[in-house]
Amino acid sequence: MDSKERVQTALNLEEPDRVPSFELFIDNLKICQYFNENYVFQGIVKNYNTTYHLCQGDVEILTKTILKAMETRSYINNSLNIYINLYKKIGIDLAIITFTGYILFPIRCERTHFIDEYGRIFDLRKNPSDGMDLAYYRDGYFKNFDEFETLLNLEAETPRREKYFKGMKKVDNNSQGKISLIPAIWGVFEPSWQAFGFSTFSKLLTNPKKIRNVFDKYGKFLVNLIKMFIDWGETEAILIMDDYGYKSGLLMSPKNYRTYVMPWLKESCKIAHKGGLKVILHSCGDISELLDDIVKVGVDAIHPIEPTTANPKYNIFELYEKFSNKITFIGNVSPQDLADKEPEFIEDYTKNLLKKLAPGGGFILSSGHSINPSVKLENYLAMHNTLKKYGTYPIKL
Repeated sequence: MDSKERVQTALNLEEPDRVPSFELFIDNLKICQYFNENYVFQGIVKNYNTTYHLCQGDVEILTKTILKAMETRSYINNSLNIYINLYKKIGIDLAIITFTGYILFPIRCERTHFIDEYGRIFDLRKNPSDGMDLAYYRDGYFKNFDEFETLLNLEAETPRREKYFKGMKKVDNNSQGKISLIPAIWGVFEPSWQAFGFSTFSKLLTNPKKIRNVFDKYGKFLVNLIKMFIDWGETEAILIMDDYGYKSGLLMSPKNYRTYVMPWLKESCKIAHKGGLKVILHSCGDISELLDDIVKVGVDAIHPIEPTTANPKYNIFELYEKFSNKITFIGNVSPQDLADKEPEFIEDYTKNLLKKLAPGGGFILSSGHSINPSVKLENYLAMHNTLKKYGTYPIKL
């Protein structure tokens, strides 16, 4: 099997030739250097500052200049190839390209930060420990509902997005099945609170009419994006990023999720499945109260069942017993353990995942979120080397 066949088989709850692997993001210079690849966003802080000074502090010109530079064919192809070459060298089967918000889709660029299309403010700065260039969420751009109604202008089908999609498809086709490359988009809940900041968002929750309008605007955008990807020729899967919880539970009441978020997730799955796509949901924190809902609305795979929540029952091994014939599990070697533990611990935990979750199919190995700058190289290699050694079907552990 190639990577595409391997991933699709796992998403079908069946056994492929070996357990596939996935990683949401790899933001780690040590790993990039080990595999002789550049970090895809390294240098962005310096280039951003240089451009700001060349534009003499005019943020309108700065925004236009940065957007134009990031839309060139050479930039798109170069950034996609840097990103994917690292995954291919590691031997990861499934990778994503983000098609909404964040660094690639800003609407306004300021001196030290940018505002993405959802209305989220991100600071651009270097990680203190290793000098890695990263974007950090700071706050919401909208201070009240009237600003949101007046200023938000979400467009799914834009020339910029289409350029990136065609670039992704070119890289995907050139890989000849050695990697499964799929689009990723932000969901409904996370952009809704981040566009305002949590304090302002919490106040809006007390006004059902206004908060429904917020969720519905982001929900319609989500649905339109999926329709657009299908029209543009996506045939495999789509990943929706939407954190519903934190270490100790949900960020909003289950009732509010079922009222405002789950209907849009259900509609997204319906449209995706009609177009032949699988739906993968990335959602951090303890979301145990919503797992039944997530399965019922049609999500095909869940990532990562975060292993470091405060709830001992939010456990990938216990949840697998309940949901293994309904949804594919993707996860979940803890990034905290990858940073703090020894390679022997990582090997043992990875073997336990393979032993208990892989037989019968429906399992894809990854970290318990993504690979951050503090992850030890030797631990990351231990995780992947263990997969290579023990992840072939039939599993013999």
